[in-house]
Amino acid sequence: MNKPTDSAFAGTLVTIFLDRDGVVNEKMPEGSYVTRWEEFRLLPGVPQAIALLNRARIRVIVVSNQRGVAKGLYSSESVEAIHARLQDALKADGAHIDGFYFCPHNKGECDCRKPLPGMFHQAQHDFPGIDAATSLMIGDSLSDVEFGRRLGMRTIFIDGDPTRQKSGANQAGQLADWRFPSLLDAVDWLLPER
Repeated sequence: MNKPTDSAFAGTLVTIFLDRDGVVNEKMPEGSYVTRWEEFRLLPGVPQAIALLNRARIRVIVVSNQRGVAKGLYSSESVEAIHARLQDALKADGAHIDGFYFCPHNKGECDCRKPLPGMFHQAQHDFPGIDAATSLMIGDSLSDVEFGRRLGMRTIFIDGDPTRQKSGANQAGQLADWRFPSLLDAVDWLLPER
């Protein structure tokens, strides 16, 4: 397990990219998808973690592969509706997400499915101040860690529920710069003087 040594990196941190399922909300069992708000369960500590990042003036961007759209299980509009409801839920804790980006495509159909860089470039277009050198990727899968590493970002792996980890999770945990049990644990380490 990668142990954090110091969080001096946080002093230069401008943007955090978050995976959604498994980091922000409970991941469904492998092969299942969150298709509507009623299936969406925020993980403990997530609103507090995002509020801490907001107060530290760190931009928070969600980047999520949503292959269920390509499979016809739900629509892009359903994903956007879930994100709108998530934003409303976070507001109750004084938190917000600065931007949501998702890939609705199947494997091999685009350049936006993580670990490919398309969602980073979409975010960079909307927020010209985004730079990989001052960004961090937090995710719970190999594709999340590879997404960050390919772009030159530092990465954090979130262990999450071991029964719902994707294959490659152990490799992702070893490749990541740091590893934590939850988003709140990661943010507490990044912002020790909050």
